[in-house]
Amino acid sequence: TALTKGIEFLFKKNKVDYLKGTASIPAAGKVEVTAADGKKETHDAANILIATGAKSRPMPGFPFNGKTVIGSKEAMTLEKQPKSVIVIGAGAIGIEFAYFFNAYGTKVTVVEMMPDILPVEDTEVSKTLEKSLTKAGIRILTSTKVTGTSEDGKGVKITVEGAANETLEAEVALVAIGVAPVLPGGIELKLSDRGWLETNERYETSVKGIYGAGDIIGPPWLAHVASYEAVQCVEGLFTKHKPKKVGVFPGCTYCHPQVASIGLTERAAKEKGLKFKVGKFPYVASGKALAAAEPEGFVKILYGEPHGEIIGAHMIGSESTEMIAEIGLAMNLEATWDEIEATIHAHPTLSEMVKEATEVAKGHPIHV
Repeated sequence: TALTKGIEFLFKKNKVDYLKGTASIPAAGKVEVTAADGKKETHDAANILIATGAKSRPMPGFPFNGKTVIGSKEAMTLEKQPKSVIVIGAGAIGIEFAYFFNAYGTKVTVVEMMPDILPVEDTEVSKTLEKSLTKAGIRILTSTKVTGTSEDGKGVKITVEGAANETLEAEVALVAIGVAPVLPGGIELKLSDRGWLETNERYETSVKGIYGAGDIIGPPWLAHVASYEAVQCVEGLFTKHKPKKVGVFPGCTYCHPQVASIGLTERAAKEKGLKFKVGKFPYVASGKALAAAEPEGFVKILYGEPHGEIIGAHMIGSESTEMIAEIGLAMNLEATWDEIEATIHAHPTLSEMVKEATEVAKGHPIHV
């Protein structure tokens, strides 16, 4: 692809050697690379960074076969559009693919054992998205557990228990129940109780000179977080820079309407016993949203009391994945609701809703 070739060009531009093959770490300071033709070569390295990521985790007794039972990787490389898909798991990956397949005309059913889709998101956001996806034609079964699975080469049968016990049938089952680490072979490294690579404050593993960053070291399994960790790790190797650990970070779900969030949800803030104010502004009250025929959704911001610091933000609606960056910047700069309110936002824009939601939280809204 253009992006892949672009990265290869950047390797050349920055004089980075690029070796194609499967790597293992036979010992500290050693990397063995096996090429596609089976040829092996060993390279010496003072520092080794493992960034091998994660892969889709299969359901017990229901292995991936690349055709009728697939994970997210296979979902992007199917040669033929399935007529029907059962998505097991309604996290970000499951919901994104449910939306994608439905948009192309595939009959989609989503099965989620938790009470809401996108269980880690704000409850109101989850319920709003479920209503929208249901209206779009996706069947969503929450609080529903998979109790049986079968595959015959032509399709799948999934038995579920929930509000109603039934057996679902489809051409393809897309399993999105989580991810598992992709560990390199060779030297034994200390792992967490869930199998992720353990690292210290400098991203170093249990073996000196071997480091880990990204999905391989555990949640949140997001590309932008992985990139941040890798940069922090490498800068710490070659400068006096002290690596930073991940603090607040945005989470985005790419469907329609889009979902974006950062920081604490209302339920998490309540569990922590925090005092806070909530400011919520609907898309339907935004001139830009109406002009773009995108009236669905809202912006919700949580401000701590009494100082007005941002403790979380949750958005659902058009381009919300773009707007969340403003909140991330504000949180990193420790801006309060006073600074947000004092920032002039262009009109008409969707980003105005951040200021509008802030005015709601402070108790003096103008446009709602």
